[in-house]
Amino acid sequence: MTLLGLHHVTAITGDAPVNLHFYRDVLGLRLVKKTVNQDDVSAYHLFYADAKGTPGTDVTFFDWPRAVPHRAGVSDISRIGLRVPAGALGWWRERLIEMIVEHDEVADVAGRPTLHFSDPEGQRLALVATDEPPLPPAPVPWTAGGVESRVAIRGLGPITLTVRRADSTVVALTELLGFSAISEVEVSGGRDLVLRLGEAGAAGELRIEERHALPMMRQGRGGVHHVAFRTRNDASHHEWLDRLERAGVPNSGIVDRFYFRSLYFREPNGILFELATDGPGFSADEPVESLGAQLALPPFLEPHRASIEAGLVPLNST
Repeated sequence: MTLLGLHHVTAITGDAPVNLHFYRDVLGLRLVKKTVNQDDVSAYHLFYADAKGTPGTDVTFFDWPRAVPHRAGVSDISRIGLRVPAGALGWWRERLIEMIVEHDEVADVAGRPTLHFSDPEGQRLALVATDEPPLPPAPVPWTAGGVESRVAIRGLGPITLTVRRADSTVVALTELLGFSAISEVEVSGGRDLVLRLGEAGAAGELRIEERHALPMMRQGRGGVHHVAFRTRNDASHHEWLDRLERAGVPNSGIVDRFYFRSLYFREPNGILFELATDGPGFSADEPVESLGAQLALPPFLEPHRASIEAGLVPLNST
């Protein structure tokens, strides 16, 4: 019973059209599912991924226009990493310049060439160059919008967490979830640590920034809501539920999200984690060729389609 790597990261936007333009037309990701937040059907839930919505490639957003701006701090998922092929960062730097996207220079971060930048709402992102393959299934690069396959985003990783005290988080990740501690460096005001899942490489990597003096984060638009890790199937998912129960970890129980099954809990510093199954996948209700073209609703919401659509601002996803 092992986790296979990162499954998805869910963040918050306050402007769905701007969000769609950036992640589809600037970063070249595919909108593979346009649906609603199943716990708040007044809000879109947008899923961007590779060509097929392969597990481990999803960056998703709740659209909450009334959310306050995110304030960075501790107990925060502070940066979303996106993997690109080795040698691709020069091309991406030029693209960000062309698209007038604020960015840093390419630098070595935890041993990997990395390009930090932000989306229009201040969401902190990184392109990380690596040719390490994730655990199967392999991503299928999406090549629309002027981003060629040779440089296209391959999926998630590494993800950065910022906490006030790292030790309890490290214990949860290593002793409960099966991460291995890779490195630890003393820095001003704390430590930088790297942890990794088995053979998943960068697709299963967490970077932990321990920062003693930072304030508590305030979650809002331009920030991350939660991070999810891959479980192979329903049987494995139930084993993970049993493991959490035996460890006395409060959790949501298994929640059927139709496209995958979810299990939510918080690590000791309060960051929301999810374990999510690889399947059934986004083609459960749409052909792969037309993923994301229409508003998709899971079966239990389908009878309410008319009222749900009436409460949403139209979003042209083609």
